Amino acid sequence: MSDKVVHLLERALNSRGKKLTKPNEYMFYSPFVNHYKPKLQINISTQKWHCWISNKGGYSVYSLFKKVNVNRELYAELKGIFFVPKEVGDEKVEVAILPKEFIPLWRSKRSLYRGHALKFLKDRGFDNYDIKKYKIGYCEDGLYQHRVIVPSHNEDGILNYFVGRSYMESGMKYKNPNVSKDVVGFDYHIAWSRPIVLCEGVFDAMSIRTNAIPMFGKKPPRKLLMKIFQKRCKIIYIALDDDAKKEAYMLGEFFSDFGIDSKVVNLPKDKDPNDLGFDKMSALIEQTLSSSFSDTIQARLYG
Repeated sequence: MSDKVVHLLERALNSRGKKLTKPNEYMFYSPFVNHYKPKLQINISTQKWHCWISNKGGYSVYSLFKKVNVNRELYAELKGIFFVPKEVGDEKVEVAILPKEFIPLWRSKRSLYRGHALKFLKDRGFDNYDIKKYKIGYCEDGLYQHRVIVPSHNEDGILNYFVGRSYMESGMKYKNPNVSKDVVGFDYHIAWSRPIVLCEGVFDAMSIRTNAIPMFGKKPPRKLLMKIFQKRCKIIYIALDDDAKKEAYMLGEFFSDFGIDSKVVNLPKDKDPNDLGFDKMSALIEQTLSSSFSDTIQARLYG
């Protein structure tokens, strides 16, 4: 992998890499200054880089690529090697609005559809407390017909996204609003001074219960990354689904490079946090307390 990284850097910087005696350290001609010697030092393991003339530097190859404005092809190659933060790019930026057919589950009248929605949530391990806490509702008709609606709110309690999940056996499982996912999921419920848990979906976060943030995918949105750094989070647990172990370790390595104590929670094969439920997830998270991220990597590589 080291040769692949060096080759990618050489093409991005238009400079041959000179290997130093210190492990994983290379020198390149700096794109920030015109100097006759290589002055850009990069650690291809930690991704830290520094130009000794201009004093520019960073903690990821991604940030270096942003500085030198590399092409899309090189970005695509980078994503296959290191974790790359999700870009907002051309995503929609409209404000999320709950469907007009939304019915609050915690105070609606009894109906056949309400019963189906409640049973769906109960079967997933959620009760009335969870329904009230997350202000969960459902739709009996309209665009989100026969779906449970799980809202997400920002730190001020304002809706920033929602997830629509079918409680029927047939049809498409998820239908979400056509708005940007560049939000901090469940921000209203997060105590940023305490350890946080990153997971993929809203049902995963609700199953973990305490300080869990749904990323609405396998990579954190840009606003979530910004808030993590802004709040100076010290400990992050990464609890992605079993099929996203590569992404989990890359994300853990990314945070570790910034001095954040990152711990990857190893889930059983073909399981996600919601499959396991609160008790089993709590036990798995507890098991990671005494393990450093490097210990987890060693266990992953060598069993």
